[in-house]
Amino acid sequence: MASRKEALVRRANRVRRQIKAVANGRPRLSVHRSSKNIYVQVIDDVAGRTLAAASTLDAGLRSSLKTGADTAAAAAVGKLVAERAVNAGVKEVVFDRGAFIYHGRIKALAEAAREGGLSF
Repeated sequence: MASRKEALVRRANRVRRQIKAVANGRPRLSVHRSSKNIYVQVIDDVAGRTLAAASTLDAGLRSSLKTGADTAAAAAVGKLVAERAVNAGVKEVVFDRGAFIYHGRIKALAEAAREGGLSF
């Protein structure tokens, strides 16, 4: 039986493989959730570079948040990354949740990013 970490890596790779197959050149909105913070990047896989990024560790957000590990923090990060992506000229992305299920903080971040102007 595979360890928990191996299972998470396998699931993340499976999700990424499916996303890259349907991306059609759109950038990828990649999310990572830890127990204390949440991180998100808009990645152009064709060029191999990050177009926009945000996390609960950003100076502007960190002072206004109670904690980096709740849905309110995830929503704030979602709005911030959407604003930065739109400023970088990105409107459409594919959502890469990695090995995390679409629930709780991941869902709050995705909904806030949609409200901020990203389409996925």
